[in-house]
Amino acid sequence: MRTDEGSGGSGDGHDLRHHGDAEVRDGGSALIDLAVNVRADTPPAWLRERIAGSLGGLAAYPDGRPARAAVAARHGLPVERVLLTAGAAEAFVLLARALKVRRPVVVHPQFTEPEAALRDAGHTVERVLLRESDGFRLDPAAVPEDADLVLIGNPTNPTSVLHPAEAIARLARPGRTLVVDEAFMDAVPGEREALAGRTDVPGLVVLRSLTKTWGLAGLRVGYVLAAPETVAELARAQPLWPVSAPALVAAEACVAPRALAEAAHAAHRGAADRAHLVAGLEEFAPEGVWVAGPAEGPFVLVRMAGAAAVRRQLRVLGYAVRRGDTFPGLDEQWMRVAVRDRGTVNGFLLALDRALTLIRG
Repeated sequence: MRTDEGSGGSGDGHDLRHHGDAEVRDGGSALIDLAVNVRADTPPAWLRERIAGSLGGLAAYPDGRPARAAVAARHGLPVERVLLTAGAAEAFVLLARALKVRRPVVVHPQFTEPEAALRDAGHTVERVLLRESDGFRLDPAAVPEDADLVLIGNPTNPTSVLHPAEAIARLARPGRTLVVDEAFMDAVPGEREALAGRTDVPGLVVLRSLTKTWGLAGLRVGYVLAAPETVAELARAQPLWPVSAPALVAAEACVAPRALAEAAHAAHRGAADRAHLVAGLEEFAPEGVWVAGPAEGPFVLVRMAGAAAVRRQLRVLGYAVRRGDTFPGLDEQWMRVAVRDRGTVNGFLLALDRALTLIRG
C-alpha cells in the first residue's frame, strides 16, 4: 500500500466524476448495460405501485418520520441514529461540508464521489492505495494514525472485495470518524461483514443505498447510520425536506420484511450469476485476462492488456462496460463488469471473445 495526496478539484489525472452511467448515456443508450451496478429488471412491480400510490399526496411537504422509524427498526437502532438522504451520494457531501477534519484519508480503489466531495469542500485528501498484489485487501496499519476521517467501501466498488468487519473496525480511533460505504452490502448473502447496526465502534458512520438492489437510482434514496450527535450535525447541513415523498415511501417499503426477504433471495441469485460470469472470464486467462477476487459484490474487476481498445470494440458489438482508469490505483488495463443474468452474461462472453479476436488478430 502507498499514500498519495491532492487538493482542490483535481483528481490527479483521474476523472473522479466519471461514473458508470456515462457509458450508457446518449450514444450508449441502446447498448446492453454492464456498466451500471443497478440490479436489472428493477424496481419490481409491487414497489412501482407503492411509489405511484404516493403521487396523490405530492401537495403536502414530505414527512420523513415513518421512513426514518422503519429504517431504524430494520437495523435495531433508535431513530436518533438514522438520517435519510437523497441517495448515499448526498451523504458524502454532507460529511465533507459539516465535519471539521484536518487529515481526511480515502482508501482506494473505491467509489470516487467521497473524495470528489471532500475536494470540492476545500479539503486536502490523502489516499491509501490498496495493491493488486495484496488482492486489494485492507491492512489497517497502512492508514495514518492521525487521520481524523477515514472512508472505505465494503464491499468495495470497483474491486468487489469484501473486507472483514473486524479489520475495518480496527480503523476506529478516539477523535476519528470512520465512514464505511455499504451501498452494496445488501447484495452480499447474509450481509456478512456488515457494520450497519453496530454501536460499539467509536466514530462509526455507515452509509446505505436503496438505489442499487431496488433500481431506484432515478429516485435518490439512502441513509446514514451514526451516533446521534453526528446525525444531528449532518442534518444541520441538509436543506429542508431533502428526501421527496415518493422516495420516503420507497425507503419505508424497501426495509419491510417482505422486501428484505426478496433482497436476500436476489443476493443469492446474484452470487450464482457472478460465479458464472467469473468462470466465463477465467476461460480467457491464456489471453491475459485476470479477474480480481474473490469477488463478493454485484460486479467484477477485470484486468487485461489493451482494455481500453477492448472496451471500445465491445461497444461496437453492443455491450457497455465501465472503464477502470478513473479509479485512483487503477489504470487503462482495468474495466468493471456488472453481474447480470446468465443469458446476458453468455452474450457478453461471446462478444468479449470476438472483441479480443478482432483486436489481437
